Amino acid sequence: MKLTRRSILCGGAVAGMTALAAPRLARAEAQALRPLSGAELVAAAQLGGEVGYLVADARTGLVLEAMNADRAMAPASTAKTITTLYALETLGSSYRFVTRLLATGPVSGGVLRGDLILAGGGDPTLDTDGLADLAAQLVRAGVRGLTGRFYTWGGALPYAAEIAADQPVHVGYNPSISGLILNYNRVHFRWKRGQGGYALGMEAWSEKYQPTAYTIDAALANRSTPLFGYRQTGGKEHWTVASGGLNKAGSLWLPVRLPDAYAGDVFQTLARAQGCALPAPEPLRGLPAGAQMIAARQSSELPVILRSMLKYSTNITAEAVGMTASAARGANAARGASGAAMSAWLAAKLGGGKARFVDHSGLGAEDRISALEMVRAVTLLGPKAGLRGLMKPFGLRDSAGRTVEVPGLRVDAKTGTLNFVSTLTGFITAPDGTELTFAIFTGDLARRARSQSSGEPEGSRTWVRRSKVLQSQLITRWAALYG
Repeated sequence: MKLTRRSILCGGAVAGMTALAAPRLARAEAQALRPLSGAELVAAAQLGGEVGYLVADARTGLVLEAMNADRAMAPASTAKTITTLYALETLGSSYRFVTRLLATGPVSGGVLRGDLILAGGGDPTLDTDGLADLAAQLVRAGVRGLTGRFYTWGGALPYAAEIAADQPVHVGYNPSISGLILNYNRVHFRWKRGQGGYALGMEAWSEKYQPTAYTIDAALANRSTPLFGYRQTGGKEHWTVASGGLNKAGSLWLPVRLPDAYAGDVFQTLARAQGCALPAPEPLRGLPAGAQMIAARQSSELPVILRSMLKYSTNITAEAVGMTASAARGANAARGASGAAMSAWLAAKLGGGKARFVDHSGLGAEDRISALEMVRAVTLLGPKAGLRGLMKPFGLRDSAGRTVEVPGLRVDAKTGTLNFVSTLTGFITAPDGTELTFAIFTGDLARRARSQSSGEPEGSRTWVRRSKVLQSQLITRWAALYG
């Protein structure tokens, strides 16, 4: 089917979808587009796989140009755009996450006569400095010790060992999910070679504090591959590193798989430094009735968290925010069910559609949404949510991949990148002030499936570079043609 302005707006290409609130166009006007120019750019990129895009007038919703716009494709991290809209409508812009310290008894003579519970509230931004603040609050409340046990509770969100199953074991952007999240559920692994061999360390690194993480350790292994190995025993995490894979000194973030134990361990160390001795942390399945809050830490308001999430594409933030929104709607907050709840929400807002989310970050390759649905969401729901103000400027590239500036042209967008998947969506201000919304999806999922998940497959970086050049060429063309 030939995609015209009218057919896309009125559902000729996507059955059951409502218009973007645009005026009807005459046939001659609809045929005045120049889709071959866009097609020639796509052909020159030599990506293979699939390419779908759509650009619309941001004020009227009028579709100006499209290619395969109704084809459901993997959005990668542009899925966070939908998560942002979903969370802001559900939770509200004033929403804050809260991490609490709860007590099951009174404080008397510097001793808590009962149990202490570190209760997570799903805050994806809690760091070691924030835990140190909670420890200081505990001491100010008069607690120097306790008669009972020290528990951690992460039940505010369902646990998942990882966000996506097809990622390398050691990448810090694919950690576990829990209602108790510390340092984005990552631990700072560092190494330094000396005369006696390598010194290895695991630390809960933040701006002010870098305590040792005692529930996670690392050891060298006499092998060449794989670079990292992982296992759990006795409630602790153990990493091995190939002895030939380390340079003289360095560091990186490794994912945490036992987040409640990690947070409890670090809090115990910080509380001890404040003069409060706590027993070893133990996991707690459910909060006891009647427990009283004796300290709390609030996160920043939701838009601040979402702006950082979109800027740095933080996967654990997207999952925590999206799952919290689903729980607030009374839906199953488990990752797959929560993604389905967001899919149903989007379909209700757009009047139908084929979008399907299994997560909120786009880290997995199973999510699907069309360029048409993405642009409709950005155009219809974005202004009320203040979406453009949360996105970051996008730098255009020339045919050689070098950053270029076009006077008067501004793009605020969310990028998405997986191996052999590159996506972009957001807002364009043309030099004459015309406002446009757009989505560009490229993906070769067959080639991705054939690649190894243990690292960056051969050809992926070049493929993504060509896709990003194509994105810039399309945006520059649209600004010139429709601005």
